Amino acid sequence: MFRIGDFSKMCQVPVSALRYYADLGLLEPAHIDPFTGFRYYTLDQLPRLHRILALKDMGLSLEEIGRLLRDELSPDELRGMFRLQQAKLQQQLVDEQARLARVAARLREIEEEGKMPQDEVVLKTLEPLHMLSVRQVIPTPVYVGNLLAECFAVIGQHGIPSAAPPQAIYHDEEFRLTDMDVEVLLPVAASVTADLPLSGGRVFAVRELPRIESAASIVHVGGYDGLANTYTRLGKWIAANGYRIAGPSREIYLKPAGTDGEAVVEIQWPVER
Repeated sequence: MFRIGDFSKMCQVPVSALRYYADLGLLEPAHIDPFTGFRYYTLDQLPRLHRILALKDMGLSLEEIGRLLRDELSPDELRGMFRLQQAKLQQQLVDEQARLARVAARLREIEEEGKMPQDEVVLKTLEPLHMLSVRQVIPTPVYVGNLLAECFAVIGQHGIPSAAPPQAIYHDEEFRLTDMDVEVLLPVAASVTADLPLSGGRVFAVRELPRIESAASIVHVGGYDGLANTYTRLGKWIAANGYRIAGPSREIYLKPAGTDGEAVVEIQWPVER
């Protein structure tokens, strides 16, 4: 079982939304601790959550989604509904493209239900790293790229090369669409010992990223809109192999999205038994 915060991260759905779905009877917790009131969810609830998110992205109200879920639509019926919606979205303006990508991503999740990753998840030890770090609350995920660009510009001004691909640590206890607590890090040589000033009184600070004995790692290749699906696959592997999540997730940006929209991102999640 996953605590509601960990389940939120794995599914990329805010805790507030999960609580609201429970209040409406759409997705109730698998278990509520009678003493603490803590809510717990299981992997068996992912198919239902995927259907809720998919139908919501199609523009249906939660009341309509509840009726459709009670009718127990088959995967073929859901696929048919998505193809119709996809055809409509392709006729709309450019600002609808983000919504279309989300629909396609949720459809992939539904089609992959019951599948487990075979060899794409690796368990590894994360060695200590000497980094320059800045942690702040950002409005939306796109600001991660903006913050990285600012940090690269600063080390360039000081003639400091990056020693490895940049990283981000997501410190929130749940997935958030806005006001995200993110730490951006650039690996640098051990000879770099002085903090660097950033605008607005912020500091790009020297930091030692500690050793992590065990982390589950998966490499995502594709658009950033597909990251949620990759997080889900990683979460399934963690549960199936008897581990539990033991810290905030990291993303290592091995290759930014180019003109083809294809990025390469390694996702690491500290785990323990």
